[in-house]
Amino acid sequence: MKFKGLKLDPFQEEAIKAIDENKSCVVSASTGTGKTLIAEYIIHKHLPEGNTIIYTAPIKALSNQKYKDFCKDYGKENIGLLTGDLSINPQGQVLIMTTEIYRNMLLSNDPIIDKISYVIFDEIHYINDKQRGSIWEESIIFSPKQIRFLALSATIPNYKEFADWISTIKDHEVKTVFYGDRPVPLTHLVYDTKLGLTSIEKVKIDKLRDDEFDHVIRLSKKKKGRKNQKIRKFRLPPPNHLDIITEIKDKIPALYFSFSRKKCEDFAIELSKKKDFSSNEESSEINALLRKEITDEIRNMESTKKLRRILPRGIAFHHSGMLPTLKNIVEDLFSKGLIKVLYTTETFSVGINMPAKTVIFNSVEKYDGISMRMLNAKEYFQIAGRAGRRGIDKEGLVITAIDRHYTNLDKLQKISTVDDEPIRSQFSLSTNTVLNLIDNFDQKTQEKLLKSNFDYYTRTKSNKKAVHIMASYKNKIKHLLKLNYIIKAENLAQSNDYNIDLEKEFYLTDKGRFAKHLYSNEIILTEIFHSKILKKLNDIELLILLATIIYEAKRMDYFMIKGSEPIYNKILTFLEKERLDKELNKISLKRMINFVKSWATGDSFKKLMSYSNLAEGDIIRFFRRLIDTIVQLEHATNDEILRERLERIIKKIDHGIMSAEI
Repeated sequence: MKFKGLKLDPFQEEAIKAIDENKSCVVSASTGTGKTLIAEYIIHKHLPEGNTIIYTAPIKALSNQKYKDFCKDYGKENIGLLTGDLSINPQGQVLIMTTEIYRNMLLSNDPIIDKISYVIFDEIHYINDKQRGSIWEESIIFSPKQIRFLALSATIPNYKEFADWISTIKDHEVKTVFYGDRPVPLTHLVYDTKLGLTSIEKVKIDKLRDDEFDHVIRLSKKKKGRKNQKIRKFRLPPPNHLDIITEIKDKIPALYFSFSRKKCEDFAIELSKKKDFSSNEESSEINALLRKEITDEIRNMESTKKLRRILPRGIAFHHSGMLPTLKNIVEDLFSKGLIKVLYTTETFSVGINMPAKTVIFNSVEKYDGISMRMLNAKEYFQIAGRAGRRGIDKEGLVITAIDRHYTNLDKLQKISTVDDEPIRSQFSLSTNTVLNLIDNFDQKTQEKLLKSNFDYYTRTKSNKKAVHIMASYKNKIKHLLKLNYIIKAENLAQSNDYNIDLEKEFYLTDKGRFAKHLYSNEIILTEIFHSKILKKLNDIELLILLATIIYEAKRMDYFMIKGSEPIYNKILTFLEKERLDKELNKISLKRMINFVKSWATGDSFKKLMSYSNLAEGDIIRFFRRLIDTIVQLEHATNDEILRERLERIIKKIDHGIMSAEI
């Protein structure tokens, strides 16, 4: 079978057959095998029929890339893009969105749900994510039974169990397709300072010899009566990235992955002083694109200057702290083959179709927000899978830079041998989920939906003790009753505001109806917007307060707080009167005052940057998140005067470089 001029592999044909039979399908296939073609077949098939197709992605970079690709292939008028930042053509037949947006549509009973034929979950293994994984489960649980799913994932050992779960809770057949081979096989090597490019086994053997030799030296020194003298053990320095790049000179383009943004930038600049990978024609093409894309607004920013110096040499860096425009430039140049070595963080590994001949790990240890840990197999292969270009390379080369004195070689050997990480449930109950369950479903259906989560299914199936999900739900109910977000049905008998349904035990109060439209920080935002604080604060002060609530402090963050005391004391005084001061991080409040006030009162982006050490991209992402929160508040309130005020304060920050970009 051929599709889009390509001869399909048997696993792709198998999945397409299931789609033609109107079945859901879970496809577990190695990275780089062409899973996206199956998703595109759904669009090709259902677009002429007038059906709506949802394409969800775990990160905005992937959503943006798919939007560009699908607009080109299927016409801009048919494609929409919905994220926390953007709403482009929401009436399009193919709607690309983050999984959070789809889940929120389900819980808000968006009319578009009735028109959906298929939902495509790209990178479904993100269900394992501890912070966001529950969103994927809820998206499946709350979807109407007539909707069909295409779940795409890298290889997972329990794909059949996952499909059986979907089939059980949705009452329709779910086909499974597995393909473990890669069209471009991967060769896994390590780079050791002493041995250079080699295998893990050779390093183990050499390290054993060194350790034995060192042991003999120690013993001989002890015999000479020097046992009390401290014996220094010689340690090899860790590998240098320049040596690795020199070693693979004929195996570029290369993606060099580092979990440090700073190292990505420093390494790229260091390499540019030693190497030039561009021909004169390539360098001219790069400079022409830079002149076209770089605006006066960002021309003099430090990150722009760095990139303009190194890009003409075929070298670049890429990370989430960069301006969207600069990231787009790097991605565009890499896709055209004009960047030969790209230093990047792991954000470049998720779904974006940017393969290279070689992938290099600067380290296989990363900080996960809690502690330093080694990558698991799925994370390793997610990144490693970028190596090897189909139809161009005979193999993809994956190199891990190791420090033989610190790297756990046994663990590295294990995670680089097979991707054996199963899908595990991360289901958790948010305040938003509980409020929407109460509002939208009767008591019996609430319990059925709660017991539909993947963890409950796997435990009961294997006769293990099930998690007490209902006990957790009842605890949330008690808390919401205490806060007056819900009320017992029996207490509403005298009210004319409700049509009492005997099947429902609880109803939402005004506070509850407000909070059900908020997807994070539900309680504190609702309490503030049902207090007297709003009337006491001006628009700038309200922006500062909202920014304080959504700001997530990082260890190394710095903000200029000089002169912030008057506004700080004013806001804190009103919070104390409403007994809400304990719910707010007071250090974050001090940090936000000058920072938010600067942009909201018309300062330049350059001036704004002087108030903190946040990277340009982080600043833009923060203000876009603040705007998204204010939009949620607009949807939550029925007060037209308040809506007008919220719209007014959005305009204070949604301008210039802060406006959403694709």
